[in-house]
Amino acid sequence: MIPSDHFVRFYNEVFKFLDKRNDLAKYYDTISRHQETHCLAEFRDKGLRGVYDYYIKIRREENCDMDIELTDHCIMLKMNKCPSLSKAVDNDAGVCIKYCAHCPGWTMPVYTKAGLFQVYHVMPPDVPQCIEWIYDDKQLAEEKYNSLAKTVPASELLRNW
Repeated sequence: MIPSDHFVRFYNEVFKFLDKRNDLAKYYDTISRHQETHCLAEFRDKGLRGVYDYYIKIRREENCDMDIELTDHCIMLKMNKCPSLSKAVDNDAGVCIKYCAHCPGWTMPVYTKAGLFQVYHVMPPDVPQCIEWIYDDKQLAEEKYNSLAKTVPASELLRNW
């Protein structure tokens, strides 16, 4: 097994390679289908509580500086310092400009299949932070997206509907 520092640098280079070939979205779709085996049933069956439980484990396993807040119709995940991007930034080969797209790249299809609505604020790749909101009510997700769109550049906002 390779150390996580090397693994992150490796897939950063894979992202660059695939992006040059216009195959990055296809790769994310493949990862998303794989992730379905790990979490789709839990997200579909337990809704936001299933997403919350999943990310509590991920926060511990990946040593993430991440805030997680669960309310009645929303879960907010705020990555204060992404351990993965931080390692990629500390790399003399440079960060793939689309590095941060790998998280929403796999989560958006899974959330869609689970009947959840995601609003994702992706920061520029030199900032190891992001924040996302997952809703079980589309109207609330639309309201959040529209509110953010007033202050956040369109290039930094993603949604799955």
